[in-house]
Amino acid sequence: MPKNVDRRPTLADVAALSGMSKTAVSMILNDRPGSRLSADAARRVRAAAEELGYRPNPAAQSLRLRKTKTLGFISDQITVTRYASEMIRGLLSAAKEHGHTVLIAETEGDDATISDEIQAMIDRRVDGILIGLLGARMIEVPETPADVPVVIVNGTSTTGHPSVLPDERTAGHAMARLLTDAGHRRIGVIGNNPRAVSSPRHSVTIGPRFDGIRAAFAGAGVDPFIMDVPEWNPDIGYSRTLQMLDAHPDLTAILAGNDGVAFGTYQAIAERGLRVPDDISVASFDDEELAGFQRPGLTTARLPYDVMGRTAVEMLLGERPLDAVLIPMPVVERASIRSLG
Repeated sequence: MPKNVDRRPTLADVAALSGMSKTAVSMILNDRPGSRLSADAARRVRAAAEELGYRPNPAAQSLRLRKTKTLGFISDQITVTRYASEMIRGLLSAAKEHGHTVLIAETEGDDATISDEIQAMIDRRVDGILIGLLGARMIEVPETPADVPVVIVNGTSTTGHPSVLPDERTAGHAMARLLTDAGHRRIGVIGNNPRAVSSPRHSVTIGPRFDGIRAAFAGAGVDPFIMDVPEWNPDIGYSRTLQMLDAHPDLTAILAGNDGVAFGTYQAIAERGLRVPDDISVASFDDEELAGFQRPGLTTARLPYDVMGRTAVEMLLGERPLDAVLIPMPVVERASIRSLG
């Protein structure tokens, strides 16, 4: 039977071409367990489907399975940030591997609209909802039907929804240990933010990051010079580094709260006629794109947004438990830390 380009091939067409019943064709093409059909029958059916260009009807499958094979992704501002491509690539890749499509919406930073976006996704009968945040913080999420799970990516909710976060405490510990293991004892830390540490609505990751840093230094018997900042950016890193160098001219290393701060630290060190890492070693967090283009390259702990997006999809699809999950932050070692022997 030749392909009919005027209409979509049906299950009945595959059955007629293969000489099998519609029931048998359905069992084979949907990989239903318990079939006693022979391997030869399966080959005939699949060959007929390929010849006809047959594809299952998603609408019919949705009615039968009561699933649309569609997920909803609601972001605050992440679709317009430098991290967007990684998280979205991870979740889209995982969804595609499981035969799902993803609907994307954005609140433009207005958490008050999350409820409206969730309802819009439910109206479109998505099988689950991902909420991705730019700043890892605690948000309020309205109640959803029991059969529509919600997972928070890079954040948490006041009602304890399943979440995916970077393992900041372990990363903080690892970065501090890199410096102490390299023999550094006179170390400055720029980036503690008391407001963020005390308020989960501002951040649920800065506190763990600095808990790890403090624990590693304490374990190594190092008493670092910790400088608070109101926010993380290159200007703050620049000004605070100059203050740190003035107050502690014998420093051998600086651990920055994030790469943005570290970029300013590099500038301040160069302005003082010093060099990284010959005079002062520098380490940081996040692995922004420019970290690898610093001279020398910046050693930092990478935020694993791609893995976080993939993991969240796997949770919605039952591949992982719906729980609070921490994703390791890989340490990217470049050339900004000097060993003191």
